[in-house]
Parts: sequence; structure tokens; C-alpha cells
Amino acid sequence: MKSLEIYFYLNLALSFVFSFLCLSFHADISLLAFPLALAFTGVLFYFSIIRLLKKNTISSIGIIRRLFQYQPFVYITAFVVQRSGKFPMPYVLDLISALLWVVILILTFCLLYKLNEKRVYALNPAWEKEHKKDMPKALTGSKKIGKEVAEWVDAIIQAVFTILLLNIFIFQLYEIPSESMVPAYLVKDRVVVFKTLAGPKFPLSEVGLPCVNKYKRGDIVVFRNPHYSNDRKSEVKTILSQFVYMITLTKVNLNTDENGELKSDPLVKRVVGESGEQLMLMDGVLYARTKSDSDSHPVKEDASWAAWDLNTLPAKEKARVQTIPLSPQQVTATLEIEEERRSLNLETAALECRDLSRKFAALCQGGKAAEEEVLNMYTQKELTCNALFTSLDSITFTLLSSNGGAQWFEHFMTDWYKTLGGMSALSSYTEEGKVTGSHLVGGDLYTDASFRLNVMTKLLFGRLVVRASELLAKQTSHYEIVSDSLYQENIAKAEKLVNYILRMDQRNMPVFPANDQNGNASYIPEGFFMLMGDNRYNSLDMRHSYSFNPRSLYEKDPFSVQYWSNMEPQYVGKNRILGKASLKFRFPSLK
Repeated sequence: MKSLEIYFYLNLALSFVFSFLCLSFHADISLLAFPLALAFTGVLFYFSIIRLLKKNTISSIGIIRRLFQYQPFVYITAFVVQRSGKFPMPYVLDLISALLWVVILILTFCLLYKLNEKRVYALNPAWEKEHKKDMPKALTGSKKIGKEVAEWVDAIIQAVFTILLLNIFIFQLYEIPSESMVPAYLVKDRVVVFKTLAGPKFPLSEVGLPCVNKYKRGDIVVFRNPHYSNDRKSEVKTILSQFVYMITLTKVNLNTDENGELKSDPLVKRVVGESGEQLMLMDGVLYARTKSDSDSHPVKEDASWAAWDLNTLPAKEKARVQTIPLSPQQVTATLEIEEERRSLNLETAALECRDLSRKFAALCQGGKAAEEEVLNMYTQKELTCNALFTSLDSITFTLLSSNGGAQWFEHFMTDWYKTLGGMSALSSYTEEGKVTGSHLVGGDLYTDASFRLNVMTKLLFGRLVVRASELLAKQTSHYEIVSDSLYQENIAKAEKLVNYILRMDQRNMPVFPANDQNGNASYIPEGFFMLMGDNRYNSLDMRHSYSFNPRSLYEKDPFSVQYWSNMEPQYVGKNRILGKASLKFRFPSLK
């Protein structure tokens, strides 16, 4: 009996301290934390000390037991409410409140053990005697139904809170929502993440367990999506949505972004880049270099999990994949474009561009125009690789008939090699050899490859414009022009090239982190990692942002071809990683 009294008084003393630590002086939702905690503590004090210990009212034992079952949940709720306001709490206050909560939780377990139906009455002979004399009667009818309903509601609420606490500190089960990790994970696969070693934190605070996990390349991790804001308002919404999601048995999900779309948060990706590395992804090959080795080398392990051609998957596995990003024909076309890019002779390309410019100038009907007017003939969006060819007829007609058309065409076709120092400098640039160095335009393979795609697009555009102009000069009909074999041949090549460019952000990544302004290499900082999906053509991962904007294939060419890009690499800090994907559950296919 004495130990029960000690547990009661110690628990309640700490509970009152915790309640007063919930005081807030800001005019927002945080004001509710103190009355919530204090009212609950007052009720606990009344039933446990006044009713039970002072008046020996054993009918209160059931109520007391239920109150202590809810105590950790009420106090963690007060903790969250206090931190849901506009202003953060001091770290010291967070730390003391969190430690108090843990101690109260331990004391609660001890009290619930003592208050167990089989033990509690034996603690006091008077309690045991009264309990035997006044045994509870079995309920019938509506009272029985009402009690059972109340017990079910109570069980559900306690289960939800218990699962939330387990999800915060121990482990969590996630369902794979997309095919970014095929073939390692398919849609609807479940993965278990053990969080304790990953340094979980108390909600809306920086107080928690230390991170023990060591992450290395190849680890599959679950992490908070850095594309979304993690300010207090969004974190409160995330916590609330988790509670509603579980209390409604996964029927209602409130975790949406500002547009009302469900958030892709958290994410499941693989660690492909470690601290101290600079990366580049080119033609499906991941390269890395470090301060100790300035040469970039292929990351051999990446080739073992990076999936580019899902057509090669075993039949049973392939049958469960919803989207195959590339057909076998598209895979072949991709490899052909890359081979053509590598073998492109820049000197020969420059000569052809100059020749096409001269031919077009001879066919033009318009006169000269001011240089500023020439520069502003087309906007960035009008120079995107797909717009160039879908609007080919109107562009050709405009250039042929407008003042400055020939000037614009000459700039477009020839300025690219002038930025490199003219024709004489082109022979020094080749894709052969190392993936970084002065033999590559821009100093690295990614920039050089984009530069070459820019030239390839200009060549096809130039050939089509000149061919159409030649046929128009002969009074050829539009039908005859588009039926021309040479025209059709270049249109087919252009379609293949444009399709490649529009998808290349899924296959590649520029040097990351980017070099500084002086060209010195930058590296992933300590405690940060680069994460990608295995299914590279179907993974919106840390290479990308969520918005597309026109971007130049070669920035130094003022008349560069543009393409729609969402390339915006970023690394992820260790503090955003929730843990490693440890166990996988895959249910049998219903097909």
C-alpha cells in the first residue's frame, strides 16, 4: 500500500510540474495546453488522492485506472498543442518537458501494474473486504450494449494514440505509393522502418533520441520529403492528419499541399551519394569523385540496382509493373541518340551549320533589321525543342518573309561555335577520355553532352527549314513538302531526338554539388546524402523539383535550344531520414 501511495504522489507532483511548464503567454492555440494538462491532473488528483486514498472509495479504482491509461496521451497532446502556436518553445523547456513526460510514462506503467484488477484490492484489507461484499452485478439490455460500445470506442482511441507513439519512437509501416523503386519495391508493397536508431524526435521539437544509424550507399531509407515546407504550421497539419487517418481507419487523409493534392511524404529512396562526394549521372552511369581523388569514376554498385530498361524484368515481376517507361524501340532509340552524340564531329557540324545559313540567306525575301530586333524575334518558350518542330511551318514562313529573318537564322545556326573561340577551336573538344577536363565543353561530360544535343537539334532544324524553303521557292505545295523523302527523314530524326531530350532529366544529372564560381569542386557536406529511386525513368527524386521551366541546353549560346526541365538536385540531411527500410511485405497479385 505504501508503494502505491508513493507512486501516486510522485506521479501527481511531476504532473503538476509538467502542467505548469505548459503555460503559454502567446495569443494562439498554445494557450490551450496549460488548461488541458492542469484540468486532467486535477481530475487525477481528485479521484486518486481524495476519493481513493482519503475516503477509501474503491468504486473510483476503475476510473483511476482508465485515467492513468490516458495520462501519457493527454500530456503528449498538451506538449504538441503548446508547440502548435506561432512561436517555438525554448530548447531547454522542450528538454525538461520531454524528460518529465518519459518519467511520468514510467510511473504510469508502475501504477497500472499496481492498479490491476487482480492486485489492487489485496493492497488494503479494507478495500478487499468491501470489494468482496459489493461485487459488481452483470449488466443487461441497453446498459450492456452501451458499456460495450463505450469500451470499443475507448479501445479504438487508445489504440490510435498507442500506434502514434509507436510510429514516432519505435517503428512505422509504410505503403509504397509509386513505382520509383521498381524492381526492389512495387506499388502497394509494405515496408517496416525501425525509427529508434534513427534519432526520433518529440513532435515539433528538436528533443529526442540520438541517431545511431550509419547510412551508406545502397541503403534504402524512408525520409521526409524536402520539397515540402517543414514549418510549424505544416508539421501540425501532418500530425493532425496522421491522427485523423488512423481514427477513420485510413479513410480520410488530410495531409495535402497548398493545392489540395495529397503529399508525397514521406518518400522511399536509395542512398546513392555519400558525404564528401561530388556526383554526376550521365547516360545512366553514376560517377563520383572525392577530395582525395579528383578523377570521376563510375560507381559500380549503382549499376546493380539502377533500373533503366524494365522490359528485361522476369515475366512474373514485369506483370506486376503498372508502367513501363520505355518500350524496347524507345530504349534502342535512346542508345542510338547517345551514340550519335558521342560520335558527333563538331568541325563537320559547324561547316554544315554555316553552309545552311548561307543557303537560307539566299532564299530569304526579307531585308535587314536592327540587331536588338533580331535578338527578340523569339522567346525562350518558342525555342523549346518540341516547339521548334511543331511550329516549323510558321517559323519557316516568318523567317523567310520578315526583316532580320536571315540574320536570326545565322545567329541560331552559328553562334554556338563562336562561343568556343570559332572553328579552329572545335577540334580540341571530344567525349573520348575522362568525364571531366578541358577536352569537354564546360569541363564535364554532362555539360558537353547537352552542348552536343543543342548542336544536333540545330542541325536538324536547319536542314528542315532550308529544305522547306527550297521547295517553297519552287512553288511546291504544303502536301508535297511534308511528303518529301528528305524532309520526312529529318522529321523522323527530330522526333526521336526531341523525345530523348524531353526525358533526359530522368536519365542524367549534372555535376552535383555544382562547382563554385572559380571552377573548384564542391562536395556533399557531412551528414548529408544524395537519394534516388531505382526506377530512374519513373522516379521524381532528389534530382528534381516539382515544377518545369524552360532551360538552355547550352547556357553560353545566346540562341540555345531550350527544353522543359525540372532538374534541381538537392541532398538530404540525416535529420530528415526516418530510418532504413528493414522488412518488406508483398501480397500476392490478384491478376
